[in-house]
Amino acid sequence: MQETRQNRIARLLQKELSLIFQSQTRMMRGVMVSVTKCRISPDLSICTAYLSIFPSDKGEEIVKNVNANVKTIRYELGTRVRNQLRIIPELRFFIDDSLDYIEHIDELLKK
Repeated sequence: MQETRQNRIARLLQKELSLIFQSQTRMMRGVMVSVTKCRISPDLSICTAYLSIFPSDKGEEIVKNVNANVKTIRYELGTRVRNQLRIIPELRFFIDDSLDYIEHIDELLKK
């Protein structure tokens, strides 16, 4: 169970990461990336972010790109939250496929 401080930092990181991805994906037409959930380790050193990508068929490619550019994303995040956090956590990105799972369940229920 996460503590109050962890939750506050996770919300801050989620907000800032979503703004970073929003500005970066404006250049790519037809792609939308949103940060659905952030979890932070108890020692505040690792942030696990779950990305929801539309259209979902480009998900793997975009997550590969994001993981390849993790250093620049962390630097950008550091410039945005340098007054709130002393140490910028290491970032890990994963695909949040819960919406695809919900669609699949709905299709099965309709049959």
